[in-house]
Amino acid sequence: MTADQNTPVWLGVDLGTQSVRAVAVDETGRVAGAGTHPLRSHRDGPRHEQDPEQWWDAVRVACRQAMAEIEPGRVRGLAVDATSGTILLADAHGTPLTPGLMYDDARATAEASIVDGAGGEVWQELGYRRMQPSWALPKLVWLLRNRPELAARRDVRLLHQADLVTWRLVGSPVPTDASHALKTGYHLLADRWPTEVLDVLGVAEHLLPPVVPPGTTLGVVGATAAAETGIPAGTPVIAGMTDGCAAQLGAGALDVGSWNSVLGTTLVLKGVSDHLVRDPAGVVYCHRGPAGTWLPGGASSSGAGVLSREFPDADLVELTARAADRAPDAVAYPLASTGGERFPFRAPDAEPFVLGDPGDQAGLFHAHLVGVACVERLCLDYLDSLGAPTDGALSLTGGGARNPYWCQLRADLLGRRVRLPEHTEAAHGMAVLAAASHFGGPAEAARAMVRVREVLDPRPERTRRLLATYLRLVDELTRRGWLDAAVADHARRRAEQ
Repeated sequence: MTADQNTPVWLGVDLGTQSVRAVAVDETGRVAGAGTHPLRSHRDGPRHEQDPEQWWDAVRVACRQAMAEIEPGRVRGLAVDATSGTILLADAHGTPLTPGLMYDDARATAEASIVDGAGGEVWQELGYRRMQPSWALPKLVWLLRNRPELAARRDVRLLHQADLVTWRLVGSPVPTDASHALKTGYHLLADRWPTEVLDVLGVAEHLLPPVVPPGTTLGVVGATAAAETGIPAGTPVIAGMTDGCAAQLGAGALDVGSWNSVLGTTLVLKGVSDHLVRDPAGVVYCHRGPAGTWLPGGASSSGAGVLSREFPDADLVELTARAADRAPDAVAYPLASTGGERFPFRAPDAEPFVLGDPGDQAGLFHAHLVGVACVERLCLDYLDSLGAPTDGALSLTGGGARNPYWCQLRADLLGRRVRLPEHTEAAHGMAVLAAASHFGGPAEAARAMVRVREVLDPRPERTRRLLATYLRLVDELTRRGWLDAAVADHARRRAEQ
């Protein structure tokens, strides 16, 4: 047996929207095993559901694949992340009683107003001021109002998406983690459920799981789960975090002022602050981080998903080659969803548009690449205006980070150095979290297990030209009434610097 076969590994499991991903990572950051299995969704207007049983089925398959070449004695722990705000109701045995209401399910519009009326002062104290319909608590209230037969039962329990899997792994009910509990209204400052609010909303105390910090040991893998997943019985199961936080850990963004920009269907920014960042507009919210830090962030409705909509049958590699280094005279506002914008500003009526004449298909494609980079810069400008530290290391992850030209364009428009980690999966971040106690903390584990593939520096001449385009977009967003004038002024001052 080689030395590599003797080194310890930690397993990270990511419950995504379209698939479950599992990776086994050693103490140097090398991926020793990986597996994946698809998930299916049902969408109907604002509703987005999944069958919770398929989460466990996919976890079993993905983990068996990841463990196929791993000696059982090497596995030291595992952690699970999931989509933020995805919930269900289950019985006392962990059997799902409802579909999983997914992270972007927006049916609970009326309930969000009720939740804000009951808990506005608490949400204000926690920095995000209001809850969106897609957050977990409004959806929980919707379930209780629309399934009164379940609301009346004493054996019904709220589960976040990751809770179902950790319950199955351990074989008995386990606490949830504070990261997944955030959008259910957990009071991160007081470290408790705000029962004074939940009582008004009709959320009974027996519905709610106990809450522990991410990184807490929940239990160990039981014999039944071991037989189904291939994970050795007795392996510690560590409380995880939401998928955005997991990606942040996987990118190594754990020092104050550092940020991870995840460019997938939409754009998500997660950073590290030494204080709670409060947002009067309610588009930025904070998770608790390790060692007393806070993890501010926000999720845009703009992102790379606009490319599949606007260029459904195009060869994007070929389009990138044709578009490379074009003059950035045209810019598109790259809204990927139909529900308006949610970060770096809230505008339910926002719609995509194009400024300037792209000329041809390649020019239009380039205008969208520039537009996403502009939104990314505006997100960071907005965070800076709130007093969040933004001057640390910046990592680019997500599917968009696989396009080398786009990464360089983003570095140019941001006018700052960017890092491209070798492994960008949220599952990798959960392996880092599972290994935290071995290294003395999550930050120490990230330094050991996160590898940087490439570092890109901005090109000053290109930055100057792109900033002019950026400010044109800022002006147009302001003119349309979507972007607050004070935020626009802050963005202009930063561009002048």
